Amino acid sequence: MRALVVALLALLAWPAVGAERLISLGPSVTEIVLELGAVDLLVGVLDAGPRPPAAAHVPSVGRYGQLEMERVISLQPDLVLLLPESISRAQRQQLQAFGIPMLVVKPRKLADLAQQFVEIGTRIGRAEQGLRLQQQFLQGMAGLAQRYQRPQPLRVFYQVWDVPLYTLGGQQIISDALRVCGAENIFADLSLPAPQVSVEAVLQRNPEVILAGTQTQLEAWRKWPVVRAVELKQLWLVPDEGMERPSFQMLGAMEKLCEQLAAAE
Repeated sequence: MRALVVALLALLAWPAVGAERLISLGPSVTEIVLELGAVDLLVGVLDAGPRPPAAAHVPSVGRYGQLEMERVISLQPDLVLLLPESISRAQRQQLQAFGIPMLVVKPRKLADLAQQFVEIGTRIGRAEQGLRLQQQFLQGMAGLAQRYQRPQPLRVFYQVWDVPLYTLGGQQIISDALRVCGAENIFADLSLPAPQVSVEAVLQRNPEVILAGTQTQLEAWRKWPVVRAVELKQLWLVPDEGMERPSFQMLGAMEKLCEQLAAAE
């Protein structure tokens, strides 16, 4: 009920006529626009990896960290959706100086992501679709949490990179997704989104599962048989890259992760 009240208040906070010319500065934000059925409003996207087929025709406004400001201005957007890290502080200030409205999308929790469906939907004239996505996402998340809860959370090390060794902190949305799946990020006590850690720190915290993006990263842990995850042979690839793109599709990626972790001893 509280989520519904917050959503309705968000609907009243913006005019009924939404933005009509959008620029998306982040793959996950582009996906949210598509999930809201608003691909027709996209006039530009920042390239950062493969695009969804539905957005293949949309003009580019640069690459990650390298926004082409003249191109942005020429497209005359009435709203720019961006991730905090997608452009520099200086370029964000430039957008402000030109009077271009911006909406920063930074979900740290799954509930934040659900609320942003409503906020973005309202800003672009898709309020009803945003509210529907929010409710579907929250219901799906609650169902997963009920299905995959454990008496004791499964200790998981989520590896982002190998040299140097990076993981995820507790303020990152994937840490929240692990909790839904009955697991706990062993570095949840760290506040940085992607902190650098040492092998010794991982050994000390002794995860029961190690998740990584490549088989090479996983194989490197086999030299440490004292780690519980190595002993149990629970060195697994992240089952769906959608985990790292916070949008509605993350619900399906999270379900795959929960199914995988359910097999852990």
